[in-house]
Amino acid sequence: MTTPRDLLIVAMDGESGRPTDRGSLSLALAGAEVIDLLGAQAVELDGDRIVPGGRPALEDPLLREAESALTQQAPYESVEDWLWRRGRDLSSAYLTAFETEGGLTRQRRRLVSFRAGDVALVDSPARRGAVDRWESHEPVLVALATAAGLYGDPLGEADEGSPKTPDAPDAPDITDDAVATVLAAVNDAVMELEAVRQRRSIEDAAFDNIWRGF
Repeated sequence: MTTPRDLLIVAMDGESGRPTDRGSLSLALAGAEVIDLLGAQAVELDGDRIVPGGRPALEDPLLREAESALTQQAPYESVEDWLWRRGRDLSSAYLTAFETEGGLTRQRRRLVSFRAGDVALVDSPARRGAVDRWESHEPVLVALATAAGLYGDPLGEADEGSPKTPDAPDAPDITDDAVATVLAAVNDAVMELEAVRQRRSIEDAAFDNIWRGF
């Protein structure tokens, strides 16, 4: 299994009491792909630029797709730009892969909903492995899940009356500088996404107020 797949399983197995935000999750999945590509020595970072390395044999088809999507020429692509480009609807791509591979089932009960119809994970070694990784507080998975808003509130204190998410373990200690750079970019991108949403909400409310005056 890969880190993006484990992250999606954590998202679907979570008990946050609210639907998972697909935008934040997609950004975190794109970051998880970079981290796995770093681990496979398929890429390296030059500052915040993703530099393709060798072409190791990658078993996971979505990770191979990510590798093939890398910018191949200098000045290469920043981690931030990769997150926004690759992350677009990436959670849907992973869900489709899970469903095609038989990893999901549709049920009529309240679950984390990513698309029309409720879907649930089937019991599998992959699912149990991801849960074990989470329960062991594996630093990278904890950091990505927290950045995506699956546990805790990475954007600050929740508003009074809003649903609370379960607390994640203490902030993990990331010793790899390249991984830390990717995680920081994921956090920044999630915060930027939330800022854009808040700004649009304010603008829409102001527009509505103008029309009410006529």
